[in-house]
Amino acid sequence: MESRVLSRSAAISGLPHLSKPPRDCSNVSFISVRSIGAVGEGGNVIWGRQLRPALLLESSQVVTSPATSLLVGKREILRPCLAASSPAEGNDSAGEKIAPIGFFDKYPALLTGFFFFMWYFLNVIFNIINKKIYNYFPYPYFVSVIHLFVGVVYCLVSWGVGLPKRAPIDSKLLKLLIPVAACHALGHVTSNVSFAAVAVSFTHTVKALEPFFNAAASQFILGQQIPFTLWLSLAPVVIGVSMASLTELSFNWTGFISAMISNISFTYRSIYSKKAMTDMDSTNVYAYISIIALFVCIPPAIILEGPQLIKHGFSDAITKVGMTKFISDLFWVGMFYHLYNQLATNTLERVAPLTHAVGNVLKRVFVIGFSIIVFGNKITTQTGIGTCIAIAGVAIYSFIKAKMEEEKRQMKAA
Repeated sequence: MESRVLSRSAAISGLPHLSKPPRDCSNVSFISVRSIGAVGEGGNVIWGRQLRPALLLESSQVVTSPATSLLVGKREILRPCLAASSPAEGNDSAGEKIAPIGFFDKYPALLTGFFFFMWYFLNVIFNIINKKIYNYFPYPYFVSVIHLFVGVVYCLVSWGVGLPKRAPIDSKLLKLLIPVAACHALGHVTSNVSFAAVAVSFTHTVKALEPFFNAAASQFILGQQIPFTLWLSLAPVVIGVSMASLTELSFNWTGFISAMISNISFTYRSIYSKKAMTDMDSTNVYAYISIIALFVCIPPAIILEGPQLIKHGFSDAITKVGMTKFISDLFWVGMFYHLYNQLATNTLERVAPLTHAVGNVLKRVFVIGFSIIVFGNKITTQTGIGTCIAIAGVAIYSFIKAKMEEEKRQMKAA
């Protein structure tokens, strides 16, 4: 068989032009893949079943007769003749198994919707369990450590089984992630201090001001020019939060100031995150940030709450709800905290920034609404109106900002 193939190749140079392969080639089997000549820069031409429909040959290597009058370097198309395989040899294409298309691969929108649903669900459950813990165990620094500790254990177990595979980290990346993790730790602790001091709905209303701090940091720290329309969209947010704060029944300065510090901390986390951009996947990055943040949170928890916990904190909680419920509540609140943050990051990778921004606004609406229903928080009419105005302002801001980012990407791509 090899000799027949080689003889056909040699005969090409004597033809005035390339023609279609003869019809009687059906008796030839090309099950074996063989090299019959060099193509381009040292590559081999493979003749057989694995050929693409059209194979390009350099005429400078194929055409040697002047009678052909073909220019050197001109490419001709040699179309292979497909051999019919005998029953004994079997069908080659049968060996090339096509991977079945999964259900979520076929319907990606359903998978994205599932991510959003789980993100909302886990966030709502976290806020509910978290607030219930503070009702009988008001130690936010210690609870913040538990949140991160459970998440770190989860990450270590996941790395241990290879889901996902742990990405190596060097000293350079570690130095970049430390400021991000420190801001993450401070924002997380102060958020929990606010959750423990005031109603969950009020904390989330104040945290709606985070876009305002992001815009201010971009303008005055990073030197980025913020359009007037973006600043204008933040006016309803400031007005709404102010209205809600003035008549909030659970208002106290500890909760309000802690929520504001949380906004500032997460703003700086965003700034440092831009400086620490890496090719590492988001799951591994968040795992390393959680580990570093855990070490940042432990000292203040020991200093500020350690003596009280040892003296009566643990014993009081166990007396109220029992050892089993106390431990299970701490475990599950930490698990839900880690999973909802991880899902938020994974969801951002699956959708456009505009979709994620709208989803984030709706998430805050869900959390505020469910917390009011579950805990029976009484709110005044002015607080309700102010909360709605603030959320609407965040939605407008997110929409404008996401559109601006999309236009920037399109301009760079063009």
